[in-house]
Amino acid sequence: MTLIAFNKPYDVLSQFTDRGSATTRPALSAFIDLPGVYPAGRLDRDSEGLLLLTDDGRLQARIADPKFKLPKTYLVQIEREPDSVALAALRTGVALNDGTTRPAEVERIDPPALWPRNPPIRVRASIPDCWLRLTIREGRNRQVRRMTAAVGHGTLRLVRWRIGEWSLDGLAPGEWRAV
Repeated sequence: MTLIAFNKPYDVLSQFTDRGSATTRPALSAFIDLPGVYPAGRLDRDSEGLLLLTDDGRLQARIADPKFKLPKTYLVQIEREPDSVALAALRTGVALNDGTTRPAEVERIDPPALWPRNPPIRVRASIPDCWLRLTIREGRNRQVRRMTAAVGHGTLRLVRWRIGEWSLDGLAPGEWRAV
């Protein structure tokens, strides 16, 4: 069985080829040359961080399927400082157009020591930002971004740091290691 942890850079697709696009976008094949491994779940093109890939179908399902409730931890840079009401809403579940989310673990954190993003996030002098550590146990499409927006805070940067027991620790963008 092969399992690798990959630090997916911003603007890279979570698949090995770019299908259906008029212009070619960077994909996993530009970084990973291992036959037979496939992503266990997805990470949006405009998100960064941990993506697990495996050649084991059962493990892939256990990682990706929300019924196993594997915790996924994100470092999230949002617009403005959230108040206690916004944080409480994230902790109890947020109403989205596809139903209410499961409760999340959330805490404000100091800005993490991350690599610079290319391109950098938009910075507006008149609007402060804040970092959160947010852990969810489901995996809806663009869920974290939709959750922060639902409580009034747009996401500026989203980095998945951990999936279950596996972490991004020590991996630079575009690097991978066997785990």
